[in-house]
Amino acid sequence: MSARAASRRVRSGFLTVLLASASLPLAAVGVAHADDAAIATAADEADSVSQVTVEGERSKRSTGATGLDLSLRQTPQSVTVVGRQQIEDFALNDVNALLSQVVGVNVERVETDRTYYNARGFDITNFQVDGIGLPLIWGIQFGDLDTVLFERVDVIRGANGMMTGVGNPSATINYVRKRPTQDAQATASASYGSWDDYRLEADVSGPLNVSGTVTGRLVYASEDKDSYLDHYKVNRNVYYGVLSWDLTPKLKATAGYSRQDNLASGVLWGALPMTYSDGSRIDYPRSASTSADWTYWDTKDQSAFAEAAYAFDGGWSAKATYTRKAFDETAKLLYAYGDIDKATGLGAKGMSGLYPSRYRQNLWEASISGPVRLFGREHELVLGASAARGTGKEYEGFSDAEIDYPAIGDWSRLQPAEPAYPAPRLQADTKDRLDRLYGAAHVSFTDRLKGVVGFNAIDLKSSGASYGTDQARSASKVSPYAGLVFDVNPHVSLYGSYTDIFNPQVEVDASNRKLDPAQGTSYEAGVKSEWFGGKLYATAAVFRAKQAGLATAAGTFGPGDPGPIGKTYYVGVDTTTKGYEFEVSGAITERWRVAGGWTQVSIEDENGADARIFLPRKSLKLSTTYGVPEFRDLKLGAAVRWQDEVAMPDVPAITQKAYAVVDVMAGLKLADHVRASVNVRNLFDKKYLTSLMWGQSYYAAPRSAAVRLDYSF
Repeated sequence: MSARAASRRVRSGFLTVLLASASLPLAAVGVAHADDAAIATAADEADSVSQVTVEGERSKRSTGATGLDLSLRQTPQSVTVVGRQQIEDFALNDVNALLSQVVGVNVERVETDRTYYNARGFDITNFQVDGIGLPLIWGIQFGDLDTVLFERVDVIRGANGMMTGVGNPSATINYVRKRPTQDAQATASASYGSWDDYRLEADVSGPLNVSGTVTGRLVYASEDKDSYLDHYKVNRNVYYGVLSWDLTPKLKATAGYSRQDNLASGVLWGALPMTYSDGSRIDYPRSASTSADWTYWDTKDQSAFAEAAYAFDGGWSAKATYTRKAFDETAKLLYAYGDIDKATGLGAKGMSGLYPSRYRQNLWEASISGPVRLFGREHELVLGASAARGTGKEYEGFSDAEIDYPAIGDWSRLQPAEPAYPAPRLQADTKDRLDRLYGAAHVSFTDRLKGVVGFNAIDLKSSGASYGTDQARSASKVSPYAGLVFDVNPHVSLYGSYTDIFNPQVEVDASNRKLDPAQGTSYEAGVKSEWFGGKLYATAAVFRAKQAGLATAAGTFGPGDPGPIGKTYYVGVDTTTKGYEFEVSGAITERWRVAGGWTQVSIEDENGADARIFLPRKSLKLSTTYGVPEFRDLKLGAAVRWQDEVAMPDVPAITQKAYAVVDVMAGLKLADHVRASVNVRNLFDKKYLTSLMWGQSYYAAPRSAAVRLDYSF
């Protein structure tokens, strides 16, 4: 593959992710990281308090887009909920840090400003905000998504056929926004950490009129930091405002707007070449980077939403939501490649380009839900429809200048010269349309046996081209969902579920014909239990997922072949994963809380050989806190992440040995309304590569520390 072709793969070699639709209330939750408020409530309302919808929403009752009122024990899938308390305890200020603590999720930091996520052996492509599907462009997180906007983050593992209908049998991530509160409250914080990391946060919420029928919330965060990586710096500003108005006792309207500006310089596009020209591994310092001070990657991510909810008599409710997302980026990028001589350290070359892009997404959803009585029992129903529209335009100004790197040992002080660029030209212009109709029922067969059944019908159309590849596709499918839950006794339930999903593709085979959609299925069974009056929640699950016909690069067209010379053709590959998970969450005592679990998975291709060897087969995520209220409300905590060995697909000899990373925290009250805390990450200073997903990588951060002051009033 040519160097320029490699840069295309890095920039846009993945399918445009389909617009996902609004979530359906079915799915649910295996184990949740319960925050302090949820745990306290659970003690008094063991079975009915934990409300779970398909996007993993957890509250006393569901008044959101889904409508099904299910407890944790009555939902036949696995989910992890990371609440606000855990986010603040461990300073999980960005989504990458947060998802790194979620059981079964792998965070692939392939570059400084682009990140992939996967679960159960497959890429995660479905992301939602308040249950509304707004997936990441190309399935990638651009920049660092700040968590100050969210009350919690829900991760539902397994195929998401009931929630979106398209994608992979991996997981769905749902970000739940902060909402206005009935009581007036305000917090402000300031922190300082390693590499001159300055951060400010403010959050103000409460009623805006005497009667309390109008409430509002304003959230702001600003972070400015250098990095352990040479050249890299980030400035991020986040703004969020939301209003809620009880127009009548039954009708409520809510509208909000958020914006995140992420300005990064000295960015990695691609990463470090891992081998010398003789095939031996290059030993880099952790600060090594192939970037230069003149590179940048600036993103502006805006989202606006409006929703109306009406409560009918008899327990029925209706909801309508409109969401608009606008994402803009401008980037000047530098990509390193070439054969580096071991004796001289020379041989690395570079390529560079300008990349302005513009993406717009619009989504409408309406649903109605409520109880029905049939055969002497009460059941819950939900019906809904959604429509999603998306457009994307990408431009490229690629420099043809040859860029030479200095010797490998001089990269930190000597930088490649910035080349001249042509005016950017349109390289990608795509449109996506996804319409959905869905329905679900929570059926009460007996007092101890419950079922969840439903369907999701979608119609998808895409058009346009991306870097010379036709993006046209058209597909329709109905995905079923079925699950059963049996209460063995007041503390333990058994469950099982099945769903499928499909993924339309634009890649062509060796005869230049488009591949059929990839088909995914997911089976899951397990046991759920509650202990200590519902304060501690534990689950064990086994799962099996298969994706048939997923496009995998197989070669390039040559002279006389059916396709364009130099373009890649693909084959459909079947991949099967199976494994098990254990997870626990909640309070062991009033002072001691835990969250985390173990995942073990096998990933095989259609011939039974190991596939996707860059993914760990075994992983452990575990965090715990212990409080000493009588000593200035002291809280101590620790979190550990461990995974086994992984290897680089392009160069299997390049491996990352098994490693563990330990983070610790401590916090206490200094005075009324004032609290201080300290967080130390990578306590034992473990050196490890961030990802082996591609043929390049870079090292994760060494030990770091941050102190924080919080003021609440």
